[in-house]
Amino acid sequence: MFFADNALILQSNHTIHIAMIKYNMKRYALSAFLVLMLPLCAMAQTNHNLEVGKNLDIFNALYSNLDLFYVDTLNPKQTMTAAIDGMLQSLDPYTEYYPEEDTKDLQMMLTGKYAGIGALVKYHLGLKRVVIDEPYEGMPAAEAGVRKGDIILQIDDSLVTDKSVNYVSSHLRGDAGTSFILKVKRPSTGKEMKFKITRRNIKLPELPYYGMRPDSIGYINLNKFTEGCAREVRRAYVDLKNRGARALVFDLRSNGGGSEMEAVDIVNIWVPQEQTVVENRGKVRQANRIYKTRLEPVDTLMPMVVLVNGETASSSEITSGALQDLDRAVILGTRTYGKGLVQVPLDLPYNTNVKVTTSHYYIPSGRCIQAINYKRGTKERIADSLTTVFHTRGGRKVRDGGGITPDLVVKNDTMANIAYYLGGSGLDSTEVMFDYEVDYISRHPSIAPPAEFHLTDQDWQEFRQRVIDSGFTYDPMSKKQLDELIKTARFEGYYDQAREAFDALAASLKHDVASDLDKHRDQIQQMIELDIIAAYYYQAGSIEAGLNSDKQLQEAERLLKNREEYERILHPVTTSNNR
Repeated sequence: MFFADNALILQSNHTIHIAMIKYNMKRYALSAFLVLMLPLCAMAQTNHNLEVGKNLDIFNALYSNLDLFYVDTLNPKQTMTAAIDGMLQSLDPYTEYYPEEDTKDLQMMLTGKYAGIGALVKYHLGLKRVVIDEPYEGMPAAEAGVRKGDIILQIDDSLVTDKSVNYVSSHLRGDAGTSFILKVKRPSTGKEMKFKITRRNIKLPELPYYGMRPDSIGYINLNKFTEGCAREVRRAYVDLKNRGARALVFDLRSNGGGSEMEAVDIVNIWVPQEQTVVENRGKVRQANRIYKTRLEPVDTLMPMVVLVNGETASSSEITSGALQDLDRAVILGTRTYGKGLVQVPLDLPYNTNVKVTTSHYYIPSGRCIQAINYKRGTKERIADSLTTVFHTRGGRKVRDGGGITPDLVVKNDTMANIAYYLGGSGLDSTEVMFDYEVDYISRHPSIAPPAEFHLTDQDWQEFRQRVIDSGFTYDPMSKKQLDELIKTARFEGYYDQAREAFDALAASLKHDVASDLDKHRDQIQQMIELDIIAAYYYQAGSIEAGLNSDKQLQEAERLLKNREEYERILHPVTTSNNR
């Protein structure tokens, strides 16, 4: 045994000696390779710089000649902005240029703040006017008495009856503390009314609603990641715990993201200190950064479900993806958007800015969930078959590319085509639903609390008849598909012999508005109810009322009440037979 051990040691030393010789040979070869490569790298960089300089010279010469010889006088600002936008379009949709007059839009995106009256406006297709859609709670418009449906006629001395939504919106905004006279026409009375409104700093509600659900389940809805939102989520969560919450649903559906640091701090509410949440990796050293949790968590044990959908993006994906990778929450809903890129705002001369993509981000498992490869001006979606398997802290399989795939996929009900058009989303919509809601609000000084309010059968019949009498029509998808099929059949020469079948199918697909209203009553009625509730109880009330018929929320609550199934998803038991 003694000799055997020594023999192994000698063998080991011999092996190490040979390995060292091989290592030194490789090191010398690598050094020689690097010596050869350095001039090549320097040459490549020199060539790149020469190409940049050459093309800038071409651009300057081109513009100088256009400015000198073009038949009309060029607008330098307009022309150069178009050139900049064209250049950026060859990159990705998130790298954007902000001229001086638009820098406030960038600040509003980053902070969620702007100076104005605090109301949504929309273009009314029937009236061909801009109208008030939704005043925000506690904001200047609501406090002055402006209501949903008011037709905007004049802002101070400026008539806006023929102006676009963007024009009206920009003129309603201004410096905080400035006042103006808003002239509107109220449809319910036909009277023209004037309001003196003083603009002030408006912060859009990033956390529009949170509250308790049945069975001691808390609910938090976050709709954007602006400065300070993590503090608001933490405060809401502590409040829910104090009110007896023993489980939580965190709703990130349709949350387009925002601040990366806020996402880290939100994860920190439920994850211990010094945990890596996200890592940025870019071309330059300054773009590389690792974000870790900084504070003591509030609760690392309470069961959680995070709701996501196809519009959950960016910082929302960092939050949901990190909680998934760390096995801290069950992700439920549908696959997220897949934005794994990080943007940084940079200052440019003359008070202009650019928001530029500087890095990819990687969540705790090491995966990047970017769904689209933007390369040389093309968009290429990463196929599922080309994604790579990563593992959560507990060993569960997750994949990169294509967003965050939920642990539990639950699809929400799709919107009926007639509901889409009645809601004002179709280009040919008559705004009949919006007008009904405005009339209803004018006839009802108050309504029941959000969770209890419903239209009566009489209300529904009144709306139904109004839709029929208005001559409302919409474009059914089945007719579009049939028209395409007929075109194809004509092209291939089959149409004449199948004409009778096509005619019969067209007759059977011809939509009946009255029948479609009855068929989709539940969905359409709920849309009307939520809009009406928002006029009395604002966004919070509308969200609260919608929860009772929320299919994904119901599944989340069911899961949280089934602790065994919840644990099985987060911590699956793996067994192996060694035989």
